[in-house]
Amino acid sequence: MNVPHSEPLLLVRREGTVLRVAMNRAGARNALSEALMEALQGELDTAAQDNSLRAIILAAEGPAFCAGHDLKEMTALRRGADAGRDAFAKVFAQCSRLMQTIVRHPRPVIAEVQGIATAAGCQLVASCDLAVASTEARFATPGVNIGLFCSTPMVALSRNVGRKQAMKMLLTGEMVSADEAMRIGLVNRVVAPDALETETTELARLIASKPAHTVKIGKEAFYRQLEMPLAEAYGYASEVMTTNMLAAEAEEGIGAFIGKRPPNWPA
Repeated sequence: MNVPHSEPLLLVRREGTVLRVAMNRAGARNALSEALMEALQGELDTAAQDNSLRAIILAAEGPAFCAGHDLKEMTALRRGADAGRDAFAKVFAQCSRLMQTIVRHPRPVIAEVQGIATAAGCQLVASCDLAVASTEARFATPGVNIGLFCSTPMVALSRNVGRKQAMKMLLTGEMVSADEAMRIGLVNRVVAPDALETETTELARLIASKPAHTVKIGKEAFYRQLEMPLAEAYGYASEVMTTNMLAAEAEEGIGAFIGKRPPNWPA
């Protein structure tokens, strides 16, 4: 049974400079309905305008992190005169926008994965900058099992793990354990279930303690250079570092390092 409409789709909690956003469709295994994607998009867009934020944790209520798209909702879209083509295109475009928003977000986004993350749920984890998983977490791109290849999850997955590992997940649809997900680079850390929130929060706070402007330009540069040929990437990165050297944070940080004192980061 889905979460009643009276309950919020997201549970949002601010802890200092860290924002925790938890999906709240536990009864539907946090499947990405259109409404849930819209809620996530709105929360991320709002967070992008809040310069006091330093990091975002994306979590979920219930035993599953995210089971992918809401297939019952999507099946109902077939009733259109075009058998749902326009509606399907809208859903996948909405999902793609959400994933790109995470990648392009000025704040680092950390996935906190407590259970299964399948199809677009696996895509969600792969789109986040970092991921901490419970030992009970499982990951899969199982679309091939139901005649719907995980083509959009493939975009994020193939940019996080090796090609053969990605193809194995995509072609077999088999579940991958948390330890295997860490081995292939899909998650950063695997912890005991009762330590998951604490470990994720500590990681977020560590990142939040770093100079905000430096983290912002570094995240943007990381993703931009990945899509460039080697020489172009070095040229671009050199420009970024030159600009970074002129920033107040770099001046203060280098001065503090040379002076053997703690840095006093500009507000």
